[in-house]
Amino acid sequence: MITPEMAKEHVTTLPRAWGGTAVSGVLRHHPEDFIVREQLPFEPDGSGEHVMLWVRKRMLNTQDVVTQIARFAGVREMDVGYAGLKDKQACTEQWFSVYLANRSEPDWQALNGADLTVLRHDRHSRKLKRGALSGNRFVITVRDLRGDITLLEQRLHQVRQFGVPNYFGEQRFGIQGNNLLRAQEWLVQGRPLRSGRQQQGMILSAARSYLFNLVLGERVARQYWHRPMEGEVFLLAGSNSFFQSGVLDETLLLRLQQGDILASGPLWGRGRTLAQAQAGDLESAVLAPLQAWCLALEHQGLKQERRALVLPVPDLVWRFQDEQTLILEFALTSGAYATSVLRELVDYYLDRGISA
Repeated sequence: MITPEMAKEHVTTLPRAWGGTAVSGVLRHHPEDFIVREQLPFEPDGSGEHVMLWVRKRMLNTQDVVTQIARFAGVREMDVGYAGLKDKQACTEQWFSVYLANRSEPDWQALNGADLTVLRHDRHSRKLKRGALSGNRFVITVRDLRGDITLLEQRLHQVRQFGVPNYFGEQRFGIQGNNLLRAQEWLVQGRPLRSGRQQQGMILSAARSYLFNLVLGERVARQYWHRPMEGEVFLLAGSNSFFQSGVLDETLLLRLQQGDILASGPLWGRGRTLAQAQAGDLESAVLAPLQAWCLALEHQGLKQERRALVLPVPDLVWRFQDEQTLILEFALTSGAYATSVLRELVDYYLDRGISA
């Protein structure tokens, strides 16, 4: 049984990899303190019934932009596609697609305003689908630093060398962890869920993410998140393919060191988990009190999948603008959370009185 307090504090109570943060600081004092640039694995192909828009937005969430584009172009909101959701309290650049079959193309520059700018537009043959991005690049400013700066420098080097635990961030679980409470009511207690398909999908994702975080958290607590266990299930880097390791021989350890394969944790669903021996025992022990959640996810038809335990951050760079201001730059693959990197470095809190 998950309580409202447990749901609210789930992410903040997960074990940290390097013995706790070195400093505290303020995040998002200005929208420009959190800059995100979306990266797609392809370029617009130059022809077709869709228009791809490369947009810079500020203090707008993704749905806000979808609404503005649809209204401006005279199309339905369902005709506007995007690859990923982006935060409101940020300055972000992302792609949108607009279906314009048998419609004249408007002057996109007329859409520009104080908080929205069309940077580029090109024709494309297909609608942009959710999850089609390859990753995001971040430039994050942390202000009002207080604490041990020397230890912070050590943490920064550790994160760049070893990465961080690949936790799902608080965004996955909704405001105050509400998606977890709704998952419990719907999946475990059997209460009807009066929501559309998209909302149901978000709640199912939150439930799977919660179970994954608990398994990863236990491995972090045992210092086994960045080194393999017997019976490990490995992911092939850059794919969703996975295999059971058997014996940890020198070949597997070398492939792991080179980043060709990654140790993984469960995204629960139908099918027998491949984790065995030490890794399988740990997953079974963590999830034993949550069998009702596991069975409910199986009943929803989700298939057993895996997610990497380690989030690499090899291109992490940083500089101090002054003694109390840290600027971080790094790229993450799709599905990874910048907050999972930040929580290993800074005990941060959001500036609710964000300066526009």
